[in-house]
Amino acid sequence: MYPPTSPHAQPPVTGFPVTYSSYNPPVTQPAPPPQPKLQVDWSTGLFDCFSDFKNCCITCWCPCVTFGQVAEIVDKGSTSCGASGALYTLILFVIGSGCLYSCFYRSKMRRQYMLKESPCGDCLVHCCCEACALCQEYRELQNRGFDMVIGWQGNVEQRNQGVAMAPTAPAVEYMNR
Repeated sequence: MYPPTSPHAQPPVTGFPVTYSSYNPPVTQPAPPPQPKLQVDWSTGLFDCFSDFKNCCITCWCPCVTFGQVAEIVDKGSTSCGASGALYTLILFVIGSGCLYSCFYRSKMRRQYMLKESPCGDCLVHCCCEACALCQEYRELQNRGFDMVIGWQGNVEQRNQGVAMAPTAPAVEYMNR
């Protein structure tokens, strides 16, 4: 069956260690635990609603508009402002509480921008202060450089041009008589 073995022959290769006398396992340092990412404060407070009076009024009378604008930017254009606002309105009328939907967008926005969960949990903020929470999210995105009126696609086009669109006066044409 097997050929005769000599005293100098190597043992057959089986994949299992035969002798442990010369085996020294490598010494490895344990990997350091991952460092938690630092969370930053919101750029404005929850109750700074009147710092943008126009948005405050729109949010108080028609929160679906502000929610739609925030959701479009947070979703990076995958849902439109109109679709998000319409779904918010539908939930508001069917369930009676749009905050159950909008609090998830606050959580998503906080994860994207590493914002602190303050002054309390996202759903609690939206359930107790829906209009203030929507206004704060709107202001946060504005302060991060988004033009909320033109939506995601408009902001992408504006950034691709490499220049911030400064408002300019319209060209004046003179009539000759």
